[in-house]
Amino acid sequence: MLMYAVRRVVISIPILLVSSFIVFWLGTLSGNPLTPLLLRNPPPPQNVLDAEAARLNLDQPLLPRYLSWLGGVLRGDFGPSVISTQVIGDELAARFWVTMRLIILAMVIALVLAVVVGVWTSVRQYSKSDYTATFLGFLFLAMPSFWLAILLKQGGIDVNNILGVQLISTIGAESIPPEQGFARVVDIAGHLVLPTIALALISYASWSRFTRASMLETLNSDYVRLARAKGLSRRTVMVKHALRTALIPLTTVTALDMAAILGGAVVTERVFQWRGLGDFLLESIKLYDTYAVASWLLVSAVVVIAFNLVADLLYGVLDPRIRYA
Repeated sequence: MLMYAVRRVVISIPILLVSSFIVFWLGTLSGNPLTPLLLRNPPPPQNVLDAEAARLNLDQPLLPRYLSWLGGVLRGDFGPSVISTQVIGDELAARFWVTMRLIILAMVIALVLAVVVGVWTSVRQYSKSDYTATFLGFLFLAMPSFWLAILLKQGGIDVNNILGVQLISTIGAESIPPEQGFARVVDIAGHLVLPTIALALISYASWSRFTRASMLETLNSDYVRLARAKGLSRRTVMVKHALRTALIPLTTVTALDMAAILGGAVVTERVFQWRGLGDFLLESIKLYDTYAVASWLLVSAVVVIAFNLVADLLYGVLDPRIRYA
């Protein structure tokens, strides 16, 4: 298993290099970083434009710019920003954990709900609870994530207005000014409630359907029938034999959905006015900040590759029949 993990990490390096060139190239296509200066009225003198173009390395061809940027990334320097006072690496690091705590918590809640509801409905196929869960699943699947986030935010505002107190946090990742000590932990948890629900429900809807379908297929397999015929308890058959195998497709889908979850986080953060990675990306696109956009895409690619690596390793844990040579 250890050698397999090392080999997967080594294989990920060329994939990451190719991804880094693609994201940098896409970043350069997001617009001319000098556009905000050119739109000023009156426009700045030509020597100012030339100096800014030189600072942003715009006077170099694409490949040398990419190699210079990549070399800087390996040293922790993500390139110059159009905002001269902004250090892209520091800004990304500060916002990364703001977004990741939302994503990780939403994924954990969505996975727990998906497994519980998927298993419950599979053993009670065509029952009232199965139809109810199916209806709710398709309802959440049909909802655009931004609309669900807006509904939840408006619901929180209405509850606060009715009660006359700020019971539910609807804006920001934490209060301003920040609380101190344990009060800050409670404050951050309060701000996580609505964005987490919005992000988790969309993922839960699709994952619960995968879990239900996978469990139904597994429960009708020969080895589960054999386990029942041997007199094993229902709990042992369900957990040890059926559920572990049924979780493999869910693991694959969860890893593949990571890019979509990051996209959903961008929208969710925007609705709840979080200063996370999503806000950073949208502001960078608005400012034609090539290096900031490319750096965001590179961080996103690293996260997606890392989650797929974890998913590959979990296969061996969930199903001992899978061997890593």
